[in-house]
Amino acid sequence: MDVKKRVLEHTGQRADKHYKTTLFQEAALMLGINCLESGQVQHVHTHDDQTKFYYVVEGEGWFTLGDQQFTAGVGEVIWAGKGVPHGVENRGNSRLTLLVGIAPAP
Repeated sequence: MDVKKRVLEHTGQRADKHYKTTLFQEAALMLGINCLESGQVQHVHTHDDQTKFYYVVEGEGWFTLGDQQFTAGVGEVIWAGKGVPHGVENRGNSRLTLLVGIAPAP
């Protein structure tokens, strides 16, 4: 099974903000796809009772994680523990596609 191809089948875009879709959700876990077009931002926020990860499927993102800021690309995982401020910006010229997990599910 080509996981990247399967994930990319669920991508999309919106002009007004980044695109989000849920792939799977139950009480313990939510998995979804976030797509950020060039210039789009998921502003820094926190989840007080949830842990979140981003897996970069395509593109490159500028991530904020606590007091750190850094670039992450294809195949990299960004882990935000409970209460850790996090966000991402697409500063590149192509789509940024992220597989996102939140536990427990929102």
